[in-house]
Amino acid sequence: MRTGRPKAMLTISSDERTQLTAITRSRSLPAALTVRAKIVLACEREPSNAVVATRLGVGPHTIGKWRNRFIANRIEGLYDEMRTGRPRTVEDEAVAELITKTLARKPKAATHWSVRAIAKETGIAKSTVHRLFQLFGLQPHRTRSFKLSTDPFFVEKLRDVVGLYLNPPDKAVVLCVDEKSQIQALERTQPMLPMGFGYIEGVTHDYERHGTTTLFAALNVLDGAIIAQCKPRHRHQEFLAFLRHIEANVPAQLDIHLVVDNYATHKHPKVRAWLARRPRWHIHFTPTYASWLNQVERFFALITQRAIRRGSFDSTADLVKKIDRFIRTYNADSRPFMWTATADSILQKLARLCRRISGTEH
Repeated sequence: MRTGRPKAMLTISSDERTQLTAITRSRSLPAALTVRAKIVLACEREPSNAVVATRLGVGPHTIGKWRNRFIANRIEGLYDEMRTGRPRTVEDEAVAELITKTLARKPKAATHWSVRAIAKETGIAKSTVHRLFQLFGLQPHRTRSFKLSTDPFFVEKLRDVVGLYLNPPDKAVVLCVDEKSQIQALERTQPMLPMGFGYIEGVTHDYERHGTTTLFAALNVLDGAIIAQCKPRHRHQEFLAFLRHIEANVPAQLDIHLVVDNYATHKHPKVRAWLARRPRWHIHFTPTYASWLNQVERFFALITQRAIRRGSFDSTADLVKKIDRFIRTYNADSRPFMWTATADSILQKLARLCRRISGTEH
């Protein structure tokens, strides 16, 4: 038998659900607001405040408060009410001028605004500028790189490669292949200072060069294992030798699907002739300027971060030895990179980027 006061029915329209979901995923809105949006979405499916409270890790009174606030005032009710405090010292016009200058203008002798520079320009205190930057999500000190593909067959190649990742063929192995060229064997001029309590590892800023090597690598999409060889150069001869190495290490009953970029070595006539004589080999090119589609690039980032960038190598042979050791250790516990993006989702993201570039994004 139910006891207590009956709860009012909570219903959410499709537009409100879209807004609430966007709030829960936001990284710039206050954390309290995202929790309230999660509470409302959970209450739509679950009438019991106690169940929702246990699921979200908050008190049942909190659940009831925001359930009722949403029913009474909808999404506006989830925002904090105005509180008394010190009067604002910066008027709306000054804030608008600050935002406009930050977004639409450049400083006279620099590429971007800093907090101090824009504060001096507008006469607003540095602490207030910093707070307003955080409030509006402005980060003029940061950039994000991008490159749009100019490949006329971008969509076809994208669907081809992503299709291999999401639905690999039977009785076949999918290998992402590329070379990390010109890896320098750099030796620090003085011994490293070990990390300790209260201070980080120390390395000299200068080094001696002892030559370079090129790492050829093939990432198995199924299990994440790496087939690799280091070679002194990265011509078509070395690439052919690496393909022969792959041929020797993949069981003969399996087809081989190769994902590579558009580097000229990969399209050399001798490479094409070698592949044409082996019907079990199938080559898939990533679109121009879209090497991010090749999963082996993620492995290159890992080995650079963990074994190369902070290393000190007294010779090229020492560098190759440590690269081989890292790969052996990596393969002993290899795991695949989980590719989840569909071709359609990537195309939608690129469409949004194009709208931002053209200034038509709403």
